Amino acid sequence: MPKMRKKSDLPTKICTICGLSFTWRKKWERDWDHVTHCSDRCRNAGKPGRQKAST
Repeated sequence: MPKMRKKSDLPTKICTICGLSFTWRKKWERDWDHVTHCSDRCRNAGKPGRQKAST
């Protein structure tokens, strides 16, 4: 069984939209080098020409 790593030992990045840091996730394992946004909300906000829904 593989040795568990502490969350503090995982790599982190800074989100290009909100500026907050986020930690590596298993689902990003294959393309961690290409991940630039911390969430779907930031990814959608970064798309040009997209209108924000007003409520």
